[in-house]
Amino acid sequence: MSDDLDIELLKQKYLADMAEHARLELEKSAELINQFRKIVTSKGIIFDSITFDYVQTIGILATAPGLARKLLNISPSERDGLFAFDEIVQMFPSNDSQEGYFIGKDCMLMAHPCFRRRMQPMANWAPRFVAQFWQLDLPNCKKFIAIDEDRVRINVDDSSYMELDTWYGAPFDEDITKIENGIVKLRPPLDLKPHHIDMFFASTYCLDIKWSEAYRIKSFQALEIKTEETQLTIENEIYYPARYLHAEFDIDAGIFRHFDGAIQLFTEDEYFRRRDLDFNITFKDQEHIKARSIKVFKLNGEITVDLWVELCCQFFTANPLTFEYFAGVYPAHIAEIVDTVRKRVLSN
Repeated sequence: MSDDLDIELLKQKYLADMAEHARLELEKSAELINQFRKIVTSKGIIFDSITFDYVQTIGILATAPGLARKLLNISPSERDGLFAFDEIVQMFPSNDSQEGYFIGKDCMLMAHPCFRRRMQPMANWAPRFVAQFWQLDLPNCKKFIAIDEDRVRINVDDSSYMELDTWYGAPFDEDITKIENGIVKLRPPLDLKPHHIDMFFASTYCLDIKWSEAYRIKSFQALEIKTEETQLTIENEIYYPARYLHAEFDIDAGIFRHFDGAIQLFTEDEYFRRRDLDFNITFKDQEHIKARSIKVFKLNGEITVDLWVELCCQFFTANPLTFEYFAGVYPAHIAEIVDTVRKRVLSN
């Protein structure tokens, strides 16, 4: 039997075992599910249907269009669809030990799926942005977050799925005012094979960065474009997601005054047109590539340079190119891996 066939059989068995485990968990949770249906009905919330699933990394999920927003019963505070963090916690308190969740009596609201590993809705939280964002308590800064609007967790407890890895911020001591305006494009080493890029560079195709300045405000933009294998299906359409950051530094005050993040969703055509370009390139028809964008967090107020660097590194989870930009080198373990891979290639 070939190795490929062995792997495929193991994969099929694993998926079958997971499906059976989910079935048993839903069966055990029948009373909890029925109780949640009654609670939703008692609130006058009507859906054509609510589906229930068990996801190992999350728990028992109830899903329906707009379910979380209707249970929260407050409107987004901003035009960009974000909710004020302090308004959510008045109804659904947060807990530093359960990052990513707002904990109600009958269910738990969750942060937007883009904060999960590989931006996949069934995955666990990617380290370590959500944990850090949940713990932020800045005296002169207001924070906003996007929530998972269609799903809520109905097992209200402290259970969590542990994955023991993390990602650290890069050392950075440069004076923001002295950073030259212009663009930077970072790529993983071109001699690495695709599976190396997937494993050690978080499937990153490139990291685009742009600095500009106007009226004593220095603006930062960064776009992390993944390899073409990273895709999301939204409303039956396939998109290529890219993480985007934007920040504004007040030169006179010596501090960041605004910081936000979004997920840009490229169609296939937009993706292949954009990934080898940069922030300044336009086409012959002078039309910029304008991807669909979903804002996922925002900080308005005083943000230190150290915190900005840390959050940049955590938002672009496990991407050594971010570390390289701020520190000038890869993290030590990545540099060692790249060197080892190259030596193996040369020895063959």
